[in-house]
Amino acid sequence: MKLSQEARLNKDIALIERGVEEIIGIEELKKKLLRFYQTGKPLVVKEGFDPSAPDIHLGHTVTLRKLRQFQDLGHQVVFLVGDFTGRIGDPTGKSETRRQLTEEEVRQNAETYTQQISKILDLQKIIIEFNSKWLSKLTLADLIEITSRVTVARMLEREDFAKRLKEGKPIGLHEFLYPVMQGYDSIALQADVELGGRDQLFNLLVGRDLQREFGQEPQVVITMPLLEGTDGVEKMSKSLGNYIGIDEPPFTMFGKIMSIPDSLIEKYFLLLTDVPMEEIRRMKAEYEKGELHPRDWKKRLAFELVRMYHGEEKALLSQEDFERAFSHKEMPEEAQEIVISSSILKEGKIWILKLLQKTGVSSSNTELRRLIEQGGVYFNGERIQDVNTDLPIKDGDYLKVGKKGFFRIKLED
Repeated sequence: MKLSQEARLNKDIALIERGVEEIIGIEELKKKLLRFYQTGKPLVVKEGFDPSAPDIHLGHTVTLRKLRQFQDLGHQVVFLVGDFTGRIGDPTGKSETRRQLTEEEVRQNAETYTQQISKILDLQKIIIEFNSKWLSKLTLADLIEITSRVTVARMLEREDFAKRLKEGKPIGLHEFLYPVMQGYDSIALQADVELGGRDQLFNLLVGRDLQREFGQEPQVVITMPLLEGTDGVEKMSKSLGNYIGIDEPPFTMFGKIMSIPDSLIEKYFLLLTDVPMEEIRRMKAEYEKGELHPRDWKKRLAFELVRMYHGEEKALLSQEDFERAFSHKEMPEEAQEIVISSSILKEGKIWILKLLQKTGVSSSNTELRRLIEQGGVYFNGERIQDVNTDLPIKDGDYLKVGKKGFFRIKLED
């Protein structure tokens, strides 16, 4: 049965609004959608990616999944690689000027990015653009014309710029150009909608303003919440070590998800999965009544996410491995292997700190000592509490290191 335009609009808006933090221009969005129904011309939905950190984690997928929803509704998604602006570096949230990337670094990172997004977006139905295509062709006269539409006062409305100015920290003139160039991207693409995290709001609004200045219909701005990492406090970030990568081994991904605070379970379900809202609300109600144990709720979440990125078979195996490792104190099948040369052993023993160094979980001895002191290191199921411990090791022994995962030891002559 064909839906009426009003029913279709309500259904599409409900999907678009799922998990969204803010939509600036909601009435404009409805008009754009109605025009799409009537003409069949899809909306141009844009998101820009700064290719300075090419390893995609679950935090990145929040907006990528929203792009996929627009794709499924029949719209034209533009995955914009900021290969030109990436050489400037987005100053958002930065307390100091960022190092500019070389053209080669940007290109390599962009290639990695586009390989990974195939797990979320249909690459056959998206346009992948590099903003050097138009930004590198701008003349000085063009740049003067564009920047004349944006005031310095407007730039200083950015909290991070204002803060740095107040603290006497330098602001490179090129950093002012980043949001202007990002805004010009919207003009070049004639974007109808632009997506970004809530920390990107200023940049997205500059694009909306510039489109209006240059006689285009202003884009609708959609911001998504920032996803806290496994620590439950800071935004998910590889540099902070609180991330869950979509290319990580299934067991590692499963274990990391099981380590998130209970307070984040609902948010992860909402932003990272396709589980229907009715089911999420039901599980939340059961959890609040004490009818659903948080461990079981998290297991469902971990299974859903591992299934999405690695398939159902790997998800089932990861769940079995997790239960085997944590419920039955057995060794998981998908543990990472670390090779230890017998030549470094003293009477068949190795210092625990040296063994931890071999895992590569951290290059900092201070952090490794802290892991031991906090009770986060287990050897063959037994907790190690003394940093001076010398362990007798043999082939097949295993090490559990906090939330970093399991490691199987392989001895070599």
